[in-house]
This record gives sequence, structure tokens and C-alpha cells, in this order.
Amino acid sequence: MTAPVFVVEEVPTGPEFVLDGPEGRHAVSVKRLNAGEAVVLADGRGRWAEAVVKAAEGKDRLVVSVSGVFEEAEPAVRITVVQALPKGDRGEVAVETMTETGVDAIVPWQASRCITQWRGDRGAKSLAKWRATAREAGKQSRRVRFPEVAEALSTKQVAALLAEADLAVVLHEDRDAPSGALATAELPAAGSIVLVVGPEGGVSPDELAAFAAAGAHPYRLGPSVLRTSTAGTAAAAVLLARTGRWS
Repeated sequence: MTAPVFVVEEVPTGPEFVLDGPEGRHAVSVKRLNAGEAVVLADGRGRWAEAVVKAAEGKDRLVVSVSGVFEEAEPAVRITVVQALPKGDRGEVAVETMTETGVDAIVPWQASRCITQWRGDRGAKSLAKWRATAREAGKQSRRVRFPEVAEALSTKQVAALLAEADLAVVLHEDRDAPSGALATAELPAAGSIVLVVGPEGGVSPDELAAFAAAGAHPYRLGPSVLRTSTAGTAAAAVLLARTGRWS
């Protein structure tokens, strides 16, 4: 099994480092790590260190010996999912599974047919939950580069994001989607893919028109219709396999 990942502000270069605070408490009191066990210290931005536990002190201090520092390169094809706001905790489910799958960035979208509304304090708390979920899922899935979770965007702002992409995709529930199946789309060898996942009620005609004007194409995943909280994960898996990142 791969070594557990713990998040640090700055990756230590060694030779010795003390992991404390919430991460240290998790390592000592929850994971109960012992001397000789391997750990990874990552900043969530692609830089990470291999280390070995020397000792556990108290309830929240882990002393480690750093053996090497590394940098994970940015992917050649970067995948961003624009996720319409789901109901209840389905948003955190979507963020968690997309992070585990390997998405590079997640953009909350306030679509016209979204029942959930992010306004004021509620919006700030919801965004904080999404970001915390991405961080924890990144650790759990042993990633060293966590997905960025952006501020919620309007339809106009999403259209501007799509216009800058090398491939702009809108997932469509119609099995006769004009562009066909996502599994057959022509993908860029490098650059960015931006994928829009609509709400449970679907992407409205006005939104589809705005995205089409920005250069986005509607694609379907398959003959069945997925929930908004699972469609992004399924689509990301298709793209990760086809871009070679899962090879």
C-alpha cells in the first residue's frame, strides 16, 4: 500500500521535520503511525517529500526523517469540470469522487435550473465545504496535487471559461446529442479541457446557446442518464483514460 499523505504549508527538505497541529494529531492519534513507517508530506500543489517516521511524541507530534523531495509536473492535458450546484450534500459527493478520479479543477456553477442557491454566508460556507472535501479526498487518494476549487461562476463567466479551452464540452442527456459520444470526441494532445455538468433539471436552451457561442459542443456519455453528482466523475474517467493519464 502507498504511504499516507499529510499536508504541509511548505515541503521540508530535511533532514528532520516535525509534523504537528491537526495533521500531526491525525498521524499520531488516528493513523497511529510508528517508527519505521513511510509517509508523504505534500503541499497539494505538486511538491512532495518522502519521509520515514522516527518517533511519535504526545498526541500530535510526528518526528520524521526526510529522504527526498520531488515535484509532480502539471499534466499535459488539464481537465476542469464546471459543476452545477446539486441539492443537499450531493455537491460534496461530486467533489470527493472527482478528486479521487483525478480532475484538476472544479468550478461551481449557479445554473438557472439549480434548486440550490449560493448566496451570502451560505455560499461562503458551501464553498469552504467543497474546498475542504477536495483537500481530504486528495489526501485519501494519495494525490500530491489537489484540484483547485474556484469561486462559483455565473453562466456568462462559464461561457468565458469555455471560450479559452482547447476543448469545451457540455454533457447532454440526449442520446442523439449532435456531437455524439464523449468517448469518440477528438481530444487535444496538450492544453485544457473544460467540461460542463448541468443540474438535475438539465442545461436550459439559453445556457446551451451561450455555451455554443463560446465554442462548446454537446456530448453524451452513454444511453443512460447520470445524476449531476456522478456525471462529472464518469466523464473525467473517460477523458483520463483517453488522454493517457491512466495508462
